[in-house]
Amino acid sequence: MTRPQRRWSLSRFGLGNLKRHELTWLFVGLGACVLLLVFLTLASGVIEGDTQAFDTKILQALRDPHDPSKLIGPPWLEGSLVDLTALGGPTVLTLVVLAVIGFLLLQTRYRTALFVVATWLSGELVNSALKHAFNRPRPTIVPHLREVFSTSFPSGHAMESAIVYLTLGAILMRVAEDRLTKVYCLGIAVLLTVVVGASRVYLGVHYPTDVIGGWIIGFAWASICWLVEERFEATAGIAEEKTKTA
Repeated sequence: MTRPQRRWSLSRFGLGNLKRHELTWLFVGLGACVLLLVFLTLASGVIEGDTQAFDTKILQALRDPHDPSKLIGPPWLEGSLVDLTALGGPTVLTLVVLAVIGFLLLQTRYRTALFVVATWLSGELVNSALKHAFNRPRPTIVPHLREVFSTSFPSGHAMESAIVYLTLGAILMRVAEDRLTKVYCLGIAVLLTVVVGASRVYLGVHYPTDVIGGWIIGFAWASICWLVEERFEATAGIAEEKTKTA
């Protein structure tokens, strides 16, 4: 006699009465909390110096052992990385955000434009506060291939590019109709975020843990802002705006 198979459902966990959008809020919120916990663990390791050996090994592995001022790889790599890292810089991100805001205003999607502005500016404030709080010096293990002025942890380029590109990617996903287009929008947003962060390590202006920390906070902050937007979508009128240009 075979034992009856257990049928797992959301009701077994007390979630059976939740609607689909409420489940989405729950899981995204839990994910954001997990990311924040991971960031705090990483930050603790950075403060205690536990990550220094890892950071040093990665930075040195990316340079010519006979001449640390030169990257390993083809001669054109450095110029390409300088161009790519600018995608996460304040000038380019400001231009991208302003261009998107202009488009949204022309489409009379005023509340969506306000959401983009709020996410972008709040991310800037969070980045400045975290850099001031940790005050980690920039790497001195290898020569910098890009001029920098602020402190190191977390990486502002990694964090702000994650916030901006993932937020814009999420907006495009909601406009797109088919699944392939949605995946494309998300994939491009993630690719830009990864490329910008990796370029900071290659150029020697950030430790790998700076970039990882920036990615974590950027993704968590974008998720939190998305939750807020979803929660107040009906009362803010964002849902009605979607139908205006449909």
